[in-house]
Amino acid sequence: MKIIVDAMGGDNAPSEVVKGALKVAGEDGIEIILVGRGEKILTCLEEQGKKTLPQGIEIAYASEVVDMEDDPSTAVRNKKDSSMAVALRMLRDGEGDAFVSAGNTGALLSGATLVVKRIKGIRRAALAPILPTENGGCLLIDCGANAECTPEYLVQFAFMGSSYVANLLNKPSPSVALLNIGAEPGKGTELQRQAYKLLNELKEQERINFIGNIEARDVLFGLADVVVCDGYSGNILLKAIEGTASFILGGLKEIFLRNAMTNLAAAIVKKPLRDFKKRLDYTEVGGTVFLGVSKPVIKAHGSSNANAFANAIRQAALIVKTGIIEDIQDNLWDIDAGEE
Repeated sequence: MKIIVDAMGGDNAPSEVVKGALKVAGEDGIEIILVGRGEKILTCLEEQGKKTLPQGIEIAYASEVVDMEDDPSTAVRNKKDSSMAVALRMLRDGEGDAFVSAGNTGALLSGATLVVKRIKGIRRAALAPILPTENGGCLLIDCGANAECTPEYLVQFAFMGSSYVANLLNKPSPSVALLNIGAEPGKGTELQRQAYKLLNELKEQERINFIGNIEARDVLFGLADVVVCDGYSGNILLKAIEGTASFILGGLKEIFLRNAMTNLAAAIVKKPLRDFKKRLDYTEVGGTVFLGVSKPVIKAHGSSNANAFANAIRQAALIVKTGIIEDIQDNLWDIDAGEE
């Protein structure tokens, strides 16, 4: 299995990308193609003590880089020899099985849609991260790819999310909830009310395990396996969770380092605290998949370190193995998703 990796994407590229690739290359038959400025990639490999190209790692040369400041809608077209553009074409042409990048999110989505293409029948690709919950994790879809949605888009998100969770998290008939400001069916804007109606009809037809609305405060308690929303609301929820987690962990650290007595308390609870912190650590997940694209494209966090890149590559390999994309392709539903 070959995973294509954008070696130049992200705040810590290419050094942390290369370190992450070295952690994973050869694991479970994973081969990695690092795409980018070859001389920089080779220098990073030498810094890790690799004088020759390690087994399981290849380099595909690309002279340009898509920057965070580039216009997302035109970056891939204007920079045809960028690491992102070259990698997307390689994925499209079957030179690899999946693609991982920590680069410009908008450019990656635009490029994946234009170059790799969406699954036939799917109107919009969506960002779908796994959030930590009390009972393991839930999928949030969409978290930023589509600020404006139709009710039909949300229905497609629900089906794609269900397929992802059923295959990747091994949860048959996963529960699906609609993010809203209240549990009652009539809550929310016209978007939420119409989406609720469509999802409830599909529930009655036993085509989806829709459990109704869910409020933001209940998401991390694991009341649903899939949380569906427009990208605007989902991104606010995701950033709020990230900020709250950072605030709480920072506050706990300050408390435990206050004096000798709190230091002793910290030593007593060190392991459970470390486990809790790990549950909230994005580097343990690796990346977020673009569901709806015809081949696996994974967006790693812009500030990813070597551990995050390694886990993003593992996540890409798992998506290939479980056949999630094929499952969505083979089970398209007769949902009228409206006009493009």
